[in-house]
Amino acid sequence: QVQLVESGGGLVQPGDSLRLSCVASGLAFSDRVMGWFRQTPGKERQFVAARRWATGATYYSDSVKGRFTISRDDAKNTLYLQMNGLKPEDTGDYYCAAAYRLILSTIRTSSSYNYWGQGTQVAVSS
Repeated sequence: QVQLVESGGGLVQPGDSLRLSCVASGLAFSDRVMGWFRQTPGKERQFVAARRWATGATYYSDSVKGRFTISRDDAKNTLYLQMNGLKPEDTGDYYCAAAYRLILSTIRTSSSYNYWGQGTQVAVSS
């Protein structure tokens, strides 16, 4: 059984940093893709970042490129999202997601992912 458990959200001021964590269990190491999506009330989940487990290739949305970094710790089977220079528009519920064997054209699409965590809230406000 696959489980994804996020943590690390909180209320911060603009310009601050946060690091989200996603501990995965039950996932095979193989051609896994893990990513982060953000959702705000009344909107669909938006792609933030993703990483191919086997190759280390990373992908970012234009809005977070240069500010956010997605990384992993194999020993802890954990995915991280380091968020620097946070802006009010980064506010939302952040979800960790996983899938196998995604092609490039589907990595940024939420419906491509089979497994989801419960989400962690991030609020950026002065």
